[in-house]
Amino acid sequence: MVLSGADSLNRHAEYVNALNVFPVPDGDTGTNMNLTMTAGVAEMKAKMSASIAKTAEVLSKGLLMGARGNSGVILSQLFRGFSRGVAGLDEVNAVQFANALQSGVDTAYKAVVKPVEGTILTVAKEAAKHAVHIARRTPDVRELVAEVVARAKDALAKTPDLLPVLKQVGVVDSGGQGLVYIYEGFLRSLEGGATEFVADTSEVPSMTSPAAPAAPVVKETVKREQNTSAQAKLHTEDIEFLYDMEFFIDLSRGAKRPYKEEEFEKALAKNGDSIILIADDDIVKVHVHSRLPGEVLDLAMQYGELIRIHILNMREQHRELLHGEHGESAMADVFADMPVTSSISEPVAVEPPADEMAPYGFIAVAMGQGITDIYKSLGIDVVLSGGQTMNPSTQDFIDAIESITAQHLFILPNNSNIIMAAKQAAEIVERDVTVLETKTIPQGISAAFAFQEEESVETNTELMQSAIAHVKSGQVTYAVRDTSMDDLEIKAGHFIGISGGKIVATTEELTGTCERLLDKMLEDGGEIITILTGEDAKEEETESLLEWLSQHHADAEVEVHEGGQPIYSYIISVE
Repeated sequence: MVLSGADSLNRHAEYVNALNVFPVPDGDTGTNMNLTMTAGVAEMKAKMSASIAKTAEVLSKGLLMGARGNSGVILSQLFRGFSRGVAGLDEVNAVQFANALQSGVDTAYKAVVKPVEGTILTVAKEAAKHAVHIARRTPDVRELVAEVVARAKDALAKTPDLLPVLKQVGVVDSGGQGLVYIYEGFLRSLEGGATEFVADTSEVPSMTSPAAPAAPVVKETVKREQNTSAQAKLHTEDIEFLYDMEFFIDLSRGAKRPYKEEEFEKALAKNGDSIILIADDDIVKVHVHSRLPGEVLDLAMQYGELIRIHILNMREQHRELLHGEHGESAMADVFADMPVTSSISEPVAVEPPADEMAPYGFIAVAMGQGITDIYKSLGIDVVLSGGQTMNPSTQDFIDAIESITAQHLFILPNNSNIIMAAKQAAEIVERDVTVLETKTIPQGISAAFAFQEEESVETNTELMQSAIAHVKSGQVTYAVRDTSMDDLEIKAGHFIGISGGKIVATTEELTGTCERLLDKMLEDGGEIITILTGEDAKEEETESLLEWLSQHHADAEVEVHEGGQPIYSYIISVE
């Protein structure tokens, strides 16, 4: 079902992109949902299991770490809740499946600070509510999912009635449409349709750094030897922490001492890595790669009884993997039915003492070498390459956080569609992280300017939030389709000026659109105008714009910097 759902979304991702409310050339809801789903499927296929609980858990973790954009984060939360709903179950009936869908909705709504109806949340909510009702009447899961698809489509069709901007533009919600495609894939699988999934991400750039090369082509249907050939470059003996251990501690039974997570974590780190400790009431889930499994179990037994213990020898796995590349393995099917765990782990680094760490660290998101250089000059430690056209994933933010040795980290997402992924990463890592809700590049730059190294976290947060509130941001790009918004008739190919999240100007000419945009932005005055030129901005157009400013807004101080950003010819700030 998941493979078929992912395939359905993959085939319709561009259509979902086209439903973006703004007629800008960077609508990316379909791309974000597709990349998120692809990450989940890749993780699931790496750890296939006959247990729906295990499969859902692995899928959930893959989606969580690969989530991009608001739509991707919400999608990951829907399946995270579903995973919780089927926990401990190898198989599910119609009632359990429906309840798991409802659990997904509950989790997603909790993850969104201010849920907006008329979005993917509404589609998921209505479909799950209907599923719970229908499950009382039929034990047939196929029939249940058919009802889910039908109700999801009905809810999608009504999204314009709940969100005025959708009705104004004449489209349904893009995230909701993406979810409908996934559900349709579920149904196709249950009806005996194909479950093949091929995801080609050859044009997806790496998000780890501005200079990083493009990601390799990922084909989910490649043969096993193609997936594992890279392992041949690793010597089996180089696997230092060879025992992959996963177990649970029941703190309510047999405890010899109170459980202290930090103490236990430090003890495990002496002879292990890839440590994950998740405490839930009286149960602690432990994952660790260790040289000394006996010592790990001895340490853990101090806190309670150990249950569901799984220990795998990764050197033996590697030998089997290499053997499988060159012939049939004698052990290939021996453990085919063994429970599996996610290959995604969250290594816990042993950090230096606090007095040896920098007090602050910064992460920002930007596109364009010029803008990246500006952020670097302002002391930003890591600039993730990304923006409206390509949102960093939760994993990208986690990697960036772990790369910085600092007592407190600030993240500047610089795009409203990136904030949720940044916050999700901040919740996962065990670090002091503050996500400032910067929605534009100028807001991020203003926040960085306002930062004071000698001030406290609280004071700096206030200073930067104040700076964010006092800067006006504008962007100029071109329309990709005809539409009508806020009494403006917009034609495909014409330029549009955006300020405060609204299209406020449109003309056939770039400079004319810039002038109208600046007039709007300067209606209430402004002392400093900063212009960031895009990669397609021409020098003569910029000179013309500066000449116009000198004549019509002579009192304002104007600064021009080469931003190098794609899509947007100009990014403008007024302070």
